[in-house]
Amino acid sequence: MKSNMASMILAASAAFAVAPGGAQAAYPDQPIRLVIGYAAGGTTDILARALGEQLGKSLNQSVIIENKPGAAGNLAASYVAQAKPDGYTLFMATVASHGINPALYKNLGYEPVKGFAPVGMVAAIPLVLIANPKLPAKNVEELAALCREKPGTMNYASSGNGSPVHLAGAMFAQAANVNIVHVPYRGGALANTSVMTGETQFSFATLPAALPQVKAGSLRALAVTTKERSDQLPDVPTVSETKGFAGYEINTWNAIMAPAGTPPAVVEKLNQAIKQAMTSPELVKRFQGEGATPKTSTPQELATFVDAELKKWAGVVKSVNIKLD
Repeated sequence: MKSNMASMILAASAAFAVAPGGAQAAYPDQPIRLVIGYAAGGTTDILARALGEQLGKSLNQSVIIENKPGAAGNLAASYVAQAKPDGYTLFMATVASHGINPALYKNLGYEPVKGFAPVGMVAAIPLVLIANPKLPAKNVEELAALCREKPGTMNYASSGNGSPVHLAGAMFAQAANVNIVHVPYRGGALANTSVMTGETQFSFATLPAALPQVKAGSLRALAVTTKERSDQLPDVPTVSETKGFAGYEINTWNAIMAPAGTPPAVVEKLNQAIKQAMTSPELVKRFQGEGATPKTSTPQELATFVDAELKKWAGVVKSVNIKLD
């Protein structure tokens, strides 16, 4: 009898542990919001929607994607950091929100480490240097030469001030020793469209968002920013293969974060759901087709990774001397 009673108490405790906010129902018993800091149509949005669909199946609950663009992801990050830590409001973190932005902004509106409970990695994403097909530059060297010929007149688009794309352009200008004009847009989709229409001449777009247009011929891929060539664009060289650009490398990524204080049992359940979602052939194919590499991790591995990213990008931002209020 005592043994049965002890088992019942343990079972009740376990159920309570995954019931956020003290609710008796097992988590999740209502829709989950996955907040992203960029407009619909960009890379983070594309991957979040693909992941959300599979997470919904794993958790047997709806996952609603909520776009809150602005300030390179800071607005969305701040919103989630202040949300109730019950597992029903999550954030799709990026290299911007948890790598670059803390080195750029004096007032983030959130604590990148103390304000969040790491859940798990989702994807690694390369950037691709894209140009308008009519631009008389078919590689990095020719683009750099064109920028030198027309100082201050060549425009490059980005997904916003302080974004990885902005930083990639600044690193390019520094390496090529050229004067180019940065034109920020509210999201990667708008930035890519500006290159297609000729409003701007080039950009360092995320590969998932630009790949369809590259394959369609409406954008020209000059190089990828990763250390090695992309499987999706094997004939496109890396930026670092160009003379004078040795060591040029930028990798972006996505991960899931919850507000600090989210119960460990809820974090673990979400982590396992992400790992289960990543076993879906449909999801893997979708990610790879978009140019993203599916990734998973434990919450602690993500915490260690973010710590390293914060240190790395603080050094990069200082080297290119970008400052934002």
